[in-house]
Amino acid sequence: MIRGAAAAPTMERSMQVPFGVRDFIDRAELVYGERTGIVDEPDQPAAPLTGLTYARVAELARAQAAGLDAMGVGVGERVAIVSHNSARLLTSFFGVSGYGRVLVPINFRLSVDEVTYIVEHSGASLLLVDPELEESLKSVPCARTIVLGDHGDEEMYRFGVEPQAWEPDENATATINYTSGTTARPKGVEITHRNIWVNATTFALHTGVSDRDVYLHTLPMFHANGWGMPFGMTGMGGKHIVLRKVDGAEILRRVDEHGVTMMCAAPAVVSSVLAAAADWDGEIPGRGRVRIVVAGAPPPSRTIAEIETQLGWEFIQIYGLTETSPLLTINRNRAEWDDLEPEERAAKLGRAGAPAIGVTMKVDNEGEVLARSNVVLKSYWEQPEETADKLKGGFFHTGDGGTIGDDGYVTISDRRKDVIITGGENVSSIEVEDALFSHPAVAEVAVIGVPSDKWGETIKALVVLAPGASADEAELIEHCKSRVARYKAPTSVEFRDELARTATGKLQKFKLRAEYWEGRDRQVN
Repeated sequence: MIRGAAAAPTMERSMQVPFGVRDFIDRAELVYGERTGIVDEPDQPAAPLTGLTYARVAELARAQAAGLDAMGVGVGERVAIVSHNSARLLTSFFGVSGYGRVLVPINFRLSVDEVTYIVEHSGASLLLVDPELEESLKSVPCARTIVLGDHGDEEMYRFGVEPQAWEPDENATATINYTSGTTARPKGVEITHRNIWVNATTFALHTGVSDRDVYLHTLPMFHANGWGMPFGMTGMGGKHIVLRKVDGAEILRRVDEHGVTMMCAAPAVVSSVLAAAADWDGEIPGRGRVRIVVAGAPPPSRTIAEIETQLGWEFIQIYGLTETSPLLTINRNRAEWDDLEPEERAAKLGRAGAPAIGVTMKVDNEGEVLARSNVVLKSYWEQPEETADKLKGGFFHTGDGGTIGDDGYVTISDRRKDVIITGGENVSSIEVEDALFSHPAVAEVAVIGVPSDKWGETIKALVVLAPGASADEAELIEHCKSRVARYKAPTSVEFRDELARTATGKLQKFKLRAEYWEGRDRQVN
């Protein structure tokens, strides 16, 4: 205490303001209200919401919340949405989650049975559907279904009506994101307002997001909430450019047209851009300006180097899971690496990265990578046993094997669970095996991930046919596509006389995978 100074009064209560999803759009409206916030995909099947200012985005969010009030969709109820990237999906993060409901973004590539399971399992009382999917998803049962677009807008938005107030609760569930795990059915990952807030702000900090950024949505917004960029970019006043369908040449065109500075993508998207760049006429757009954040699987060092040398873009790698909102680690070029040759720098950038601020990482005695952070999921929806197993010991168990260097950088070396990541999407091998088992000619099947330059990993089925039965590769692949999302089907089938098993009859997938990964340092690609 300073001599002679009176003692400061003791505060009865410290000020603690709960984190909320709406914080991001509230700031954008206040500070950047007249700035264009969202440029919608011009080729939406319904009328695009083009050139939305942040004031208009906030108005749409309030109108959507008022519409939910009118429909009787109360706080805590689930609103499912199956949509390609669109301004309506982006706005729904604020209009639904921002006003106390729970948004359930669903992968638009899933089959009708898979969508039905998620809608029913989440208990969604409202289903929002992209016009392109209206016919294929018309049989999905839900209390109310709205097709996004002109006619749906009349039902979904109620303008001029103030929505019912909701006092933010940072521990309330904001979204439930379904992810394929090691079980045949996907699990619903409960992400809280606190999870989203911390992920978005740390992601934006590590990647240097500012109000000068123009962000291209090459990443599906349903995927881990677009990795948090719908929130972080909005809060900082950056401009969103919505891309509905990924195409390498179209990405380059929009980088050129809109002055794009940043995007997030799976390795398959990187490959498509590099392929398009080889045929691009003139200077590659965005050289010295674009930074591309990649996750899903570590690209080969050669690909990382080509991003720098051929595109002139900055490569940033992150590692995380849907269950971690998703950011756990980040690997970005640092001053100490500036004088390295591109190939040497690429080798360093090929690691998963160092823990993001607020993340603690360790590897247990069995080699599994564990994480502790404010971005870790609240729980799996209505699956307490699975939740307890994943969070045992006070750490989140990633299911990935790896190492941590003396510098804190994490390297992922193998996938401990039978999840295949192809093109940035999780695929449960068990789910694909179940689909193939339903073919009468299949006696045994093991589904594994094998290296792919384009997709990181691709799906291979090892099949033992029943005695006297016959089936060819094309037939089994098509059979699988009729039962699960097409991207989950094998790209190749190999017929075997038997499959390696333990004495108790369990498949030894590590042995089945080994020959395809021979000579590689890591058992993921």
